[in-house]
Amino acid sequence: MSQRLLKHKIEKHILFSYIFTLYLLFFCGILTACGTDAPLPSAEHLRAFEQILDIEGAGFSPVPAETIPKNPYPDLSVPTYVTKVEDTWFLVDCYHDQIIYHDNLSDPLTDWQVLTDEIDKGHTIASDGMVYLVDDTEGNRILVFEKKEGVFYHTQTLDAVGNRPHYILYDAPTDTFYVWSSMSGEMYLCRHDPDSPQMYLTEIRKIESLADTYVRSFTIDGEDIYFVSGIPGSPAILRADLSTFAIEETYPVPDAMAGMVQLTIAKGSCYLTISTDIAGNQDAATMVRTEDLSQLTEGAYEDVYANFIGGGTPYYITFIDNSYYLTEHRIPGHAVWKFDVTENGISHVEAIY
Repeated sequence: MSQRLLKHKIEKHILFSYIFTLYLLFFCGILTACGTDAPLPSAEHLRAFEQILDIEGAGFSPVPAETIPKNPYPDLSVPTYVTKVEDTWFLVDCYHDQIIYHDNLSDPLTDWQVLTDEIDKGHTIASDGMVYLVDDTEGNRILVFEKKEGVFYHTQTLDAVGNRPHYILYDAPTDTFYVWSSMSGEMYLCRHDPDSPQMYLTEIRKIESLADTYVRSFTIDGEDIYFVSGIPGSPAILRADLSTFAIEETYPVPDAMAGMVQLTIAKGSCYLTISTDIAGNQDAATMVRTEDLSQLTEGAYEDVYANFIGGGTPYYITFIDNSYYLTEHRIPGHAVWKFDVTENGISHVEAIY
């Protein structure tokens, strides 16, 4: 073989390898983009949250931590939600129109500081560690807070969020904040880029059958999402596909449970907190446990509210540091409970506030 022919073959082989490598990289890039469940919000979104304060901007002046106002109330008025982010506890004090925070659950409530009192009957707070999202239920807004040097600042707002947004949950596997509009059957999906706190509304999903029903919460369990629904005439729990919101199963419930608050799945059982019956009577408020949602109308459940004295209205349950926490209203002095769940049911119940 001549040197010229050999050189030509080598050059041709190098050129082919180069083109093949470029094609492979391009093809893999397409696959990666197509396989992304949550596209970067800045690349695809419906609305950006309005910036209220830029805490990284040149003109920003930090507030001394000691000037943050303390909670003026010695008790809670219809507490709805308790959670913990890193080493900070948060309590949503719904009828006091505020959210308070502290580093422990043993100090008096007047030692807690006020995160915000800009909300009207807010219900929940959720965080991914970078941003903290709060629902302003009667204001139909989402407020965003960021933490800098131990102080929380209201930095962003999204207005016109459905009808009474009532429940926010951050789901790490999908890297998404899910915000539920309790009276319109709409879910607002919100995200931010990995290196920026700027929030974006990326999608709105709707379940038509829940559009005119008061639905207080939802539960994400793996690839499923559950809605506790008091649909007039046919109260039920709906199980849908998280990625599409297509309804996959309906579990009817008795009229006495129609005003459900939340479904909690723990240790092989389902726990339902209930605010009212189908007529709106709070005397029906209770908590029940079942191992099979499909058997609720057959009476295959047990009432477990006696573990918490009973007589009030149990509301949202959260799982924190291997224990469960329940908010409750209508009983003075029994606003927040701590308890454990085993395969046999509820144990180690303790009144916190």
